[in-house]
Amino acid sequence: MRKIFVLLLCALFTVPVKAASLINDTETERVITELISPLASAANIPDGRLRVHIINDNDFNAFVMGGEDVYVYTGLLKQIKSPDALQAVIAHELGHTLGGHMAQMADRINAEMTRTMLIQALGIGLMALGGDPSMGAGVLAGSSGIAQQSMLAFTRDEERIADDMGLKLMIKAKLDPDGFVEVLEQMEHMTGALESRINPNRINHPLTAERLSNIRAQMKKMDDGYVPKNAPTKIQRSEYELVRAKLIGYLDTADNVATLYPNSDTSDSALYARAIARMQNGNLEGARVGTMTLISRNPDNPYFYELLGDIEYQLGLYDDSVDAYEKSLKLVKEKSPQIETALALVLTERNKPGDKDKAIEMCKRSLLTSPAPLTYWVLAKAYDDGRADWARAEYYHMIGKESQVRKYAKRAQKSLEPGSPEYIKSGDLLK
Repeated sequence: MRKIFVLLLCALFTVPVKAASLINDTETERVITELISPLASAANIPDGRLRVHIINDNDFNAFVMGGEDVYVYTGLLKQIKSPDALQAVIAHELGHTLGGHMAQMADRINAEMTRTMLIQALGIGLMALGGDPSMGAGVLAGSSGIAQQSMLAFTRDEERIADDMGLKLMIKAKLDPDGFVEVLEQMEHMTGALESRINPNRINHPLTAERLSNIRAQMKKMDDGYVPKNAPTKIQRSEYELVRAKLIGYLDTADNVATLYPNSDTSDSALYARAIARMQNGNLEGARVGTMTLISRNPDNPYFYELLGDIEYQLGLYDDSVDAYEKSLKLVKEKSPQIETALALVLTERNKPGDKDKAIEMCKRSLLTSPAPLTYWVLAKAYDDGRADWARAEYYHMIGKESQVRKYAKRAQKSLEPGSPEYIKSGDLLK
């Protein structure tokens, strides 16, 4: 019974139940963080506390955990075309947090589990007392269905509340509430035909048409003088288009990129998507030409230099790659652990005097900001002593290969000075 409710909880809150990888990308995280910061302020979340995580999954989905961690699926980012609609999605998810729905769900699950167990006890009792066995079995079989219907009704109400609270949050943040209409219209277009054949009492969300009607009714009550003064700027809209193009270029097929961004499209976002797709498919010279065009148009964009660094590295032009990454780091305004790790990797490959020391410094700085498996792997390449085994142990620990963790942690302790930081950390991994 407990297993059933755990699975139900996962489904109702759209938390991913299958393994999915996180994407670490400085540009994407920065753009989304800036777009949703007005919502964080309106929700009384302290500055710098809202963290954005990108899930590499094609689902049209997002969720908030703990009130401060926002998880956004690449499928959502690739399909939602405006930052206003993205803000509406996050506002809805924050509406769940503000409504205390996770805590209420836990209470409801406990209550329904008790209720279900009582019904099951009744069924077992009927059979034990010598009554009609089929009657007892029928009560037993129906118990989880009763609980499920109760839970589904509960979550439908929560979704309505989250829409209302999300809309109020958008208004408090001085954002454009039309983003709610936009995303719900898109969802209706995607699922309308399917929803027309669904029993509304058998799903955990209200039908999209109902949600859209409710939002429009709420918007009619708004002050006629309302001005969304914090709506995304022209620059933010352009940045969002670049992020979408980047994700599509990296994650979609070459044919889909060509369809969405044909050669006739000479916008920056189209050039970005095509350059990335060409790099992904081995056309490095074509990718380089497109990236250099972007840089000539936007000489202060750090992420175009980051892409150039990727391309030059794959071409084996390590000096040019280092130059591009260093230029990117000079231009970027926020902490950039992914770019630092990329530069460290190229330095270990180039291996000129001083390169490995610089790579170690870069990796350590990156790990302080955002520990990642790749950074430990690069750090292992940069070290020439027992610390390399410790870094490998940390790498395998982060990817969940515990047999390899123990192997390299033991090797590290054999060669490291007892009491050194890496010796102690290796010991921690063996506990």
